[in-house]
Amino acid sequence: MVSFKAYIASSLDGWIAKKDGSVDWLHSETYQLENEDFGYSSFMESIDCIVMGRITFDTVKQFEPYPFERVPVVVVTNNPNYQIESKHQISIFNRPLWELTQFLETKGYQNVYVDGGKLIQSLLKESMLDAITITQIPILLGSGIPLFGETDRVIELKHRKTKSFPNGFVQNEYEIVK
Repeated sequence: MVSFKAYIASSLDGWIAKKDGSVDWLHSETYQLENEDFGYSSFMESIDCIVMGRITFDTVKQFEPYPFERVPVVVVTNNPNYQIESKHQISIFNRPLWELTQFLETKGYQNVYVDGGKLIQSLLKESMLDAITITQIPILLGSGIPLFGETDRVIELKHRKTKSFPNGFVQNEYEIVK
């Protein structure tokens, strides 16, 4: 059984990136804590693959070094002609979202890290997202790309854990109630 888990940061006012898609504010020296990765390494050790929206992937593939050397990435896109040449383990998924679970099962993936605002929103809409960890950064961006969009129904969450950090980060873990 595939479990979809999002792990993402947002500004206090709910934006995951600036309007231009940049996330430079996440990497400010103001927020750096020595020997602290905010649970990211532990989270990454718990997953089999990453499922990422194409817009997010187009940003990530520009990072030097490429951050996902050791984990397979599945890029979700609506563009049937989207292609990527890479030496890394990257698959492209451009079928209906409800087919994603079966696609991942055929590859033996069970614990899936979901990344990308629109993909998270789509998985929530389709009742496919199982859990979400949100790290709120103590900054107000005022505008940008939202973590959550409009929904056609109320989506209940069950709080699992909250952790605060000396730099002002507050991390909340939720299970999506289905």
